[in-house]
Amino acid sequence: MTKGHDVAQERSFVPGEALTDRFEQFVRAAPEVISVRDDSGSSLSRIQLWDQAAALSQTLAGSGVRARDVVLVLLPNRVEWQVALLACLQLGAVPATIPMTTDARTLAYVLELIGARAIITLPHHRRAATGERVLEAARQAGNACQVLTLQDDGAYLTTEINGRRPPSAPEHLEHLMFTSSTTGWPKAVMHTRDTLAAVNRGFAERFGISESTPLFMPSPVGHSVGAWHGGRLSLFCGAQLVLQDEWDPQKALQTVEEHQCYFTAAATPFLKDLVDAPWDNPHPKLASLRAFLCGGAPVPPHLLEEAGVQMPNTFVTVLWGMTEGGVTTGVPGEDASRSVGLAGLPLPGLELRILSDESAPGEGEGELAMRGPGVFVGYMGQEDLYQASVTPDGFFRTGDLARLEPNGYLKLTGRLKDLIVRGGVNLSPIPIEEAIARHPSVRQVAVIGSPDERIGERICAVVVLDRGFEIDLPQLNEWLTGQGLSRRLLPERLMVVSDMPVTAAGKIRKVDLKPMVEQAKPSGKTSTAINSQEEDES
Repeated sequence: MTKGHDVAQERSFVPGEALTDRFEQFVRAAPEVISVRDDSGSSLSRIQLWDQAAALSQTLAGSGVRARDVVLVLLPNRVEWQVALLACLQLGAVPATIPMTTDARTLAYVLELIGARAIITLPHHRRAATGERVLEAARQAGNACQVLTLQDDGAYLTTEINGRRPPSAPEHLEHLMFTSSTTGWPKAVMHTRDTLAAVNRGFAERFGISESTPLFMPSPVGHSVGAWHGGRLSLFCGAQLVLQDEWDPQKALQTVEEHQCYFTAAATPFLKDLVDAPWDNPHPKLASLRAFLCGGAPVPPHLLEEAGVQMPNTFVTVLWGMTEGGVTTGVPGEDASRSVGLAGLPLPGLELRILSDESAPGEGEGELAMRGPGVFVGYMGQEDLYQASVTPDGFFRTGDLARLEPNGYLKLTGRLKDLIVRGGVNLSPIPIEEAIARHPSVRQVAVIGSPDERIGERICAVVVLDRGFEIDLPQLNEWLTGQGLSRRLLPERLMVVSDMPVTAAGKIRKVDLKPMVEQAKPSGKTSTAINSQEEDES
């Protein structure tokens, strides 16, 4: 991949450099260049973005928001989100970005946890009364807070919520992002200028991103993928940001072609939908896109293979990372066979370690830990939780099970909390999920442990099928056996659902699947039926 010769490459990142100072240089160099656009037809040039952010910054200041105050941004994938991000940074306030789908109860928890001094939102988004939900949450939280609601005419309606004034954020804090937790309440992940810039710089260097390479972002900008690898990366590199709010794979293909988008990062379901979408065009799908980083949920090897056929111009690679930081990817130009079934190489400076009671650090399989310039610095309001997650020498325990291959690539093998304990044996769901995902009628799959009085847990496959298809447990297991899956890994229960509960990042919320499985009773072939396999293989 070649890099453009532009402002982004004429200067390297200086530790401690403000993102606003960096972006201002792009504004001065070419003020009329489009900086951000969305699928509603709105677009802003660099100077328009800068000026609108400055106006919002003044509005926030007039509402009593000061430097080091936390501002919660609850906006969709529209140009206004980028305005709000930049406005916070210009003011010296701390943006806290969260997905639009966050419910009122969770919002109230988050607002109290981070001590938000202001909230920026919309009165409505699609069919949801977003403004009412935010006001309800703000009143529940009990902090003194200003709710700024963007009106159709571009003005902000300010509502004051009385309460105790929250303290200012730590001096080093630059941005708060929230874990799209699959197990419970979100955690407020603290990043600094330098931890955020380390990953932005690593992506820019590895994938040749510059001000001449438009970024396509369909992932929610309220989630870390969209905020970090879309909003902030655009400002860091001066690259045009192309946002898609309501997901539509056909429209995504057209958008990438129309704006000649070069780079994206999105969850596995996005890639699956793009592969499945019809495409009546002489050019290959995503012809201009040079890199598609796919993560958030396991990426079946066969999906990468099919993407390679349909999108021959695009380097599609697994992206492993967390809201807490890290990041490993495949490397453009390397032999693709080196990374089949693997999660790639770390970005420069990221150290990975395997923690295991049965082998020396770095050997065999165990919990993955990381340390490096792009790793977060704490959980706001939960210092004890952060300290419990870090080793004495500063490695963050990720909760992922993994091993490091001899060629330095990362191999993910499961999640500590996702292991199925069957008859005293720990089983990872990943190889089972990868095998089931190859079935031609399966659209999504999650494998979890289903409680069993005799052996603790049984293997339960939860699947979403393509429209018009049916499958039962014996048929599935006959097919899996033909694919070479070990008998001890065959599902013992099958649940067919119409859709999966997912986080904003596209991760399946297994914590929500478990009660569904426990409450369902074997009842034939209905969409919520569980079919039990009688034979035991203890």
